Amino acid sequence: MAIILDKTGDSHKIDLTKRSDSTTKEIVINLNWSQGKQGFLSKLVKGDQSIDLDLGCWYELRDGSKSCIDGLQFAHGQGGARNRVTRQGCYTQKPWIWHSGDDRSGSAAEGENLLINPQGTADIKRIVVYCFIYEGTAKWAETNAVVTIKVPGNQEVVVEMGKQDSAQTFCAIAEILFGTDNSMTVRKSITFHNGHGDCDKAYNWDMQWRAGKK
Repeated sequence: MAIILDKTGDSHKIDLTKRSDSTTKEIVINLNWSQGKQGFLSKLVKGDQSIDLDLGCWYELRDGSKSCIDGLQFAHGQGGARNRVTRQGCYTQKPWIWHSGDDRSGSAAEGENLLINPQGTADIKRIVVYCFIYEGTAKWAETNAVVTIKVPGNQEVVVEMGKQDSAQTFCAIAEILFGTDNSMTVRKSITFHNGHGDCDKAYNWDMQWRAGKK
């Protein structure tokens, strides 16, 4: 049975020491969305205009390093395998976070995923999980977007976007805080912004931004 965070500010704390299979299985942050009545996953078609909905995250490590990982960051061949440090992240060393790939075709039934290596959670301070509409009009209410955090040996934590009507194309969905007591706390955000830079100002990421494309 999943734990659903209903309201903005709702949170749930996970004791990472209770993982049933030690450090062998990854922590998964999954974004999935629908095509409404057609029931297809991943892409919403609006006449000739399609919505490309992307999952990403901003992270801060305990050593002070910070960055973002999403399809814009590792476009144009700047990504790579999970055991290499690229703009797609890295699973086997810092930052211990790896984006499994950008789905632009609308064919991936599992949506998009960020993978976190449980062996590296002590190095991670916090993560802000976000999604943004790279192409298409902001019609969030029709996406039925849902983020699910899966920690082995624990109940899944679900953050539903709900029927939002914002015209802004960037949404900070949830913040994940990693405690020094080997815990992670998931807190529902659902705040809308005009792109990465605007969200940076709201969450004090203190990074520099420039326009990009896939």
